[in-house]
Amino acid sequence: MNKHIISLFLILAILWLFNSGMYTPLPIALGLVSIGFVIWLSLRMGIIDDESQPLQLSRKLPAYYFWLIKKIIQSNIDVVLLVWRGNGAISPCVASIPIGQQSEIAKVIYANSITLTPGTVAMNIENDRVQIHSLTTHSMEELQQGDMARQVNRLEM
Repeated sequence: MNKHIISLFLILAILWLFNSGMYTPLPIALGLVSIGFVIWLSLRMGIIDDESQPLQLSRKLPAYYFWLIKKIIQSNIDVVLLVWRGNGAISPCVASIPIGQQSEIAKVIYANSITLTPGTVAMNIENDRVQIHSLTTHSMEELQQGDMARQVNRLEM
């Protein structure tokens, strides 16, 4: 049996159990029927693969989430300080920086991570480059140094 199908089954079963809150035979049976139907539809559509179920990332994702949460907190503090300092502290800029990630999922994770950190927004991904708007040139320089890109690249390895 395919590891992606097993993963999808487990995810759907856990979501069903937690969201229903009912652990009697009838709701569990209905949940299994629903899960079976969703898996059957997904197989017919051909959407169960490495991209829809990125199991290769699952071992390294918790460490990345920990790093990203620290980065989000640090960026929140930076934005609050910018607000307190007033308009003179803000130096908005737009730049396009290269994306070194190979897989589509890693490119999306990188762009979303940029957007999740306050003060920066990934506006467009095109031709292996991401266009970014930043509140300050310092934030843009930090992204250009590539620490976030290296963190995402570690997920792909």
